[in-house]
Amino acid sequence: MASWLPETLYETVGQGPAPSKDYYQLLVTRSQIIFRWWKISLRSEYRSARPGEEKDTHEDFLDNSYLQIQVALIFGKRTLDYVFNLCKGEFDFLERLLDSLLLSIISYLDLEDVTRLSQTSSRFAKLCKSDVLWERIVQSACDTITPDMRALAEDMGWRQMFFTNKLQLQRQLRKRKQRRESQRQMLL
Repeated sequence: MASWLPETLYETVGQGPAPSKDYYQLLVTRSQIIFRWWKISLRSEYRSARPGEEKDTHEDFLDNSYLQIQVALIFGKRTLDYVFNLCKGEFDFLERLLDSLLLSIISYLDLEDVTRLSQTSSRFAKLCKSDVLWERIVQSACDTITPDMRALAEDMGWRQMFFTNKLQLQRQLRKRKQRRESQRQMLL
């Protein structure tokens, strides 16, 4: 089932907890966990320290409490839980979908569901607030979008335009049109 997955399942980098300046990388491939570190220090005893690397199979990582503690300290419990799931073969396929495909799916949701989805993760929050999504929602709600409406939406944002009532939009469109006409008259 997971044979179509890429070789690298997950990768993250980070800095050790303060006051450390050490740099760390966690790489999860289909068959192993690779944990790398670089000591960064002005202290003379660490200047000759070489980068380190520890490789474990998924099964060995599940039993390696020392490495698990290191991952949790540096990258956090959520990252550790995610890596645990990857090691157990529990893949989050939704997380692997392209943003463009997720935006297409989200555009079919009810507004209440879009709001709930935006609260599930930072990625979904970003997608649910994106102008691309709200442009699709506005287009599905409106029969036609005039060039003036499109220009106004690009100025104020599609989401803001969707939630602005019709009278306010008409007023803003009228003001925008008057400004353009006054600018044209000044040029003549």
